[in-house]
Amino acid sequence: MATTQQTAGDFSRDRARQVTRAALSAISFAVLVLFALAMILPFVFSVANSFKTLPDINKNPQRLLPTDVDGDGEIDFSFKGYEEVAAGDFPRWTLNSFIFAVVVMLAHILFDSLAGYALARLNFPGRDMLFLGILGTMMIPGIVLVIPRFLILKQLGMIGTLQGLVVPLMADAFGIFMMKQFFESIPTEIEEAAKVDGANRFTTFFRVVLPMATPALTALAIFGFQGAWNDFLNPLIVVGAGDKSLWTLPLGLALLRGQSGSQFRWDTFLAGSIVTTVPMAIVFFLFQRYFVEGVSYSGLKG
Repeated sequence: MATTQQTAGDFSRDRARQVTRAALSAISFAVLVLFALAMILPFVFSVANSFKTLPDINKNPQRLLPTDVDGDGEIDFSFKGYEEVAAGDFPRWTLNSFIFAVVVMLAHILFDSLAGYALARLNFPGRDMLFLGILGTMMIPGIVLVIPRFLILKQLGMIGTLQGLVVPLMADAFGIFMMKQFFESIPTEIEEAAKVDGANRFTTFFRVVLPMATPALTALAIFGFQGAWNDFLNPLIVVGAGDKSLWTLPLGLALLRGQSGSQFRWDTFLAGSIVTTVPMAIVFFLFQRYFVEGVSYSGLKG
């Protein structure tokens, strides 16, 4: 009888634990859903309002679907914002952003991987101090470097040029750190075998080690492309409100807001924002598997 009661008690406790775990899982899921909605709703409203007329946006910004603002019995569904984007300077700004992002991405892949490999495999005096110095730059707020960067670029004659946009961003501390962590996870025996076969250091790096670093390189490429595509501060320093032919999308959108006069063109601004956001969303969703693998292999996960 006692055994039966003990078994029933154990069953009740197990049942209670299962119910508790299920309740905690449901609460966690609900919290995550709320956070996801909080993150995605601004983008959803931006997309919805980009297809409205300007009076409809000003009157009903919280509605997801266009309404009959003028009272003619027809829904005021509009592509005017996208038409103005296509007819203006946005195609040129989009091309500038694409060229800028691709060049910065390729530079990150080359220079960050070279620096990371040197810090991971080469023994030279001051290597550890150099690595700590590189990590230390990640703690400096970007706004602190605005004036020194401008003065240096001005002395080099790079203000108002594409070179001034690209050169300051050709390598970054985070990319170097990530590639160093990944290269340290590759067994040294592979490189020793390549050395026995007669390969020098550069041949080993480019033909043996670098192909094995595809996940980390993919993550680095996504970081580099995303950072350059969304960069506003560096184009503002280098180009400013000068030559419009050198503007990138973030800079063009920001300066467009200041040139709209008393009535801000929300439909055009939102359409331009969507045009700016969609390419990065596509890149992330297409390569998110490689992105996660790269972060995991680099020792940055969790």
